[in-house]
Amino acid sequence: MTDAVPEPRLTSLAHGGGCGCKIAPGVLEGILREAGRIAMPLPPQLLVGIETSDDAAVYQVNAHQAIVATTDFFMPIVDDPHDFGRIAATNAISDVYAMGGTPLFALALLGMPVNVLSQATIGRILDGGAQACRTAGIAVAGGHSIDSVEPIYGLVAIGLLDPAHLKRNSGARPGDVLVLGKPLGVGVFSAALKKQALDASGYAQLIDTTTRLNTPGPELARLDGVHAMTDVTGFGLAGHALEVARGSDCTLRIDWSAVPLLAQARELAQAGFVTGASARNWASYGDRIRLPEAFGPVERALLCDPQTSGGLLVACAADAVDEVLAVFHRHGFAGASVIGTAVEGDAVLHLD
Repeated sequence: MTDAVPEPRLTSLAHGGGCGCKIAPGVLEGILREAGRIAMPLPPQLLVGIETSDDAAVYQVNAHQAIVATTDFFMPIVDDPHDFGRIAATNAISDVYAMGGTPLFALALLGMPVNVLSQATIGRILDGGAQACRTAGIAVAGGHSIDSVEPIYGLVAIGLLDPAHLKRNSGARPGDVLVLGKPLGVGVFSAALKKQALDASGYAQLIDTTTRLNTPGPELARLDGVHAMTDVTGFGLAGHALEVARGSDCTLRIDWSAVPLLAQARELAQAGFVTGASARNWASYGDRIRLPEAFGPVERALLCDPQTSGGLLVACAADAVDEVLAVFHRHGFAGASVIGTAVEGDAVLHLD
């Protein structure tokens, strides 16, 4: 009897991992521009579509209820199948929270190389996703699967909100304060992990941040002082901040010294553990970013670092900051930080 051939590492089967797999924003913009040439009229009940690259679609069904619909899926960011499933599901559900919605249920999206990975491994991915959904209080009610060359997993996430509490990424106002819920560095950590250079402490940080549901979203959305909200994912802090700036027709100023980073993130980036996605992100939107002279390549890589299951970015009135931070803290986000302001000006990002 011969020994079974060990399965390959999940990350070795994917050309990219997590939200670093996303099509670069500049390329995506061109694709959507082409697709928009034959656009059908949109119904008035569609409160949010693709116009400002927001986190989810929102469709109003009556005066007090609107459906939030989103989907997100990607290739492995870690090798443990259960952790991969948890991360992917948490990331998908986050888009519902980022609109101010409460998740209702999910559908699984699964593409697996079935002749390479065992049924047990694939089952553990699904179980990890189901665990994240149970934590969010929702069921996986169905889904779709295909035989794929690279492993892919994610969710369609459906939620509900009161249209009066809908928070778009386009509502920031001059004078608003910016609050970030999670530290940056997930892409850097994933690059180090893929090259087997991430220690146990770093892996624990990676799992903790990427499997932490953005549950403050609905409570934040009910605050009158919160004007805009999004989550920071594959386009990095810079890319998603620019979406807020463009949608809100204002300039965002970020105090880089105030931006929270995962422990070791800067050191790992200095050692060369950065993703190709951070460079693609910069190439797509760097012309709309104003950097100080002392801002080096490591800082730029972190600014554009693709976040998988990243934190909420909130624009709120100055007199609402304490309340916003209190909401984050009640939900276990002790590291939520004030990182900048919105000011009048062109839709650009200034780093101070």
